[in-house]
Amino acid sequence: MSQPFHWRRAEIMLLLLACAMPLSFGVWQALLNNFVIERAGFTGAEIGLLQSVREIPGFLAFTVIFVLLLIREQRLAFLALIATGLGVALTGWFPSTAGLLITTLIMSVGFHYYEALKTSLALQWLPKETSAIWMGRMLAAGSLASLAAYGLVWLTSDWLQMDYQWIYLLGGGITIAMVALIWSLFPSFPQPHSQHKKLILRKRYWLYYTLTFMSGARRQIFVVFAGFLMVEKFGYGVGDIALLFIANHLLNLFVAPRVGRFIVRFGERSALTVEYIGLILVFGGYALVQSATAAALLYILDHLFFSMAIAIKSYFQKIVDERDIAASSAVSFTINHIAAVVIPVLFGLLWLVSPAAVFWCGAAMAGVSLLLAQNIPALPGKGNEVRFGRAIAAERKVAESA
Repeated sequence: MSQPFHWRRAEIMLLLLACAMPLSFGVWQALLNNFVIERAGFTGAEIGLLQSVREIPGFLAFTVIFVLLLIREQRLAFLALIATGLGVALTGWFPSTAGLLITTLIMSVGFHYYEALKTSLALQWLPKETSAIWMGRMLAAGSLASLAAYGLVWLTSDWLQMDYQWIYLLGGGITIAMVALIWSLFPSFPQPHSQHKKLILRKRYWLYYTLTFMSGARRQIFVVFAGFLMVEKFGYGVGDIALLFIANHLLNLFVAPRVGRFIVRFGERSALTVEYIGLILVFGGYALVQSATAAALLYILDHLFFSMAIAIKSYFQKIVDERDIAASSAVSFTINHIAAVVIPVLFGLLWLVSPAAVFWCGAAMAGVSLLLAQNIPALPGKGNEVRFGRAIAAERKVAESA
């Protein structure tokens, strides 16, 4: 299909969409811990409840399959991003438990639908041989946008002394405006393979499902409690948190594209092994840390190791039937969030007893993931999904068109 401008390609649109999300979500994330403590009087229990509510739409991400019966994937991705921006824009105006739960739910529905659709579209549009490189570039693009978001938070809070409500409104509004511009500039791209519009769970994908489940459980420790530790134990302010996030994403601009190339060269098993060994050490460090500076270094390392999770997606792209991508991406997002719905609440209560125990649990989860990652073959593909337990994956001989 000829296009009037060379830059109007699916890969470029994916990069721009990857920028649009962090412009609002980065503002929400950077302000959240200070906002809920200062304005809503949250403790570990309330922040756990809020984060569990935030993960409910992730748990229900499989419903995107039914929405796709009515709306094409690309258009639904645009609408999901607009919902994300709207939820963020409203957050600062409702500084109460009920208000935060509602605005977080709006933001989260858009966020999780978009993330499921982004993965699906990337796996459909990007070539298998270099998809990890492109996904690394998307991470880097997101980091660049996150830098802009955290810089915005730092500038507006520390220098301009703007109130929370105006900063949230600005962050959400920028995302909405950017999506509207992308929608008007890019054509509707064709999908190379007709996608199943039903829920799909295949036995031969079991390792991918399991790695995805463990990733969701483990990541909650970082998302919910690592930042909370910085504010509650070490007294980090809004500007401090924003600068910490800026450092994270400056490094990610350099690291993420190289992670993609590392995966292409050395394989998914090697990349995930590096990630999980690193996370075991990082979570153990969180449990023992007594210095604000050391905690900040752990936070930065934590963020960098998670970029290796690209390998889970590239592994799946190599073993999946092309018609399963949209349905499987939605289902895997639900699997990723099964533990995420309950862990913030349960671990929020555990936090009241022992914050260190929360992070030791995270180290244990990373250890289980490390063992699972060793089952990824050197050359994954259809019929070669795992190194051990191939009887579980024997469904490949069954006609999957049913």
